Amino acid sequence: MSGDGRHTVPLDVHLLAVRDGAEGVEVLLSRRAGPVYAAGMWHAPSGHVDGSHEDVVTALVRETREETGLVVDPLDVGAALTVHHRPPGGRARAGFFFEVRRWDGTPQIREPDKCDAMGWFPFVALPEPMVAYCRAGLDAYRSGARIALHFLEPGDPIAYDPAADRLRLLPAPSRTYQ
Repeated sequence: MSGDGRHTVPLDVHLLAVRDGAEGVEVLLSRRAGPVYAAGMWHAPSGHVDGSHEDVVTALVRETREETGLVVDPLDVGAALTVHHRPPGGRARAGFFFEVRRWDGTPQIREPDKCDAMGWFPFVALPEPMVAYCRAGLDAYRSGARIALHFLEPGDPIAYDPAADRLRLLPAPSRTYQ
């Protein structure tokens, strides 16, 4: 082992609630508000795994209910992709993005101290400003990638900027084994 200890990272979960809309496939997004990271920017409903007692699907179901009021059956949660990310000047983290196409309820703002708007947006017309990490995940999802890297450098913007896009999609294996 190199270094002075085992490297650990926070585990993030991101809801990709998707539905068919008039302009194509839409995704549910919320605008961050209050004394939180990236206030004023759009992001997918998300949160963290709360501890070793909680797996990523359980965390997603819990965070979805807490933030949006939607009730999701764990069996309706599909793996979309994983993004290994580092914010500008921050520590690396791993984000698990999950696709959900079925739920009970109507999305609503359940944490007004952390979110001041919520809505459905076509993938072809995403709102701005958007957190670069979330936009990287949405772009990777739309491309069909399963794993992506998104390591920002100190001085990079928190908001998505196409001129400073650092998304790197990892290719799938070139063959399968029987």
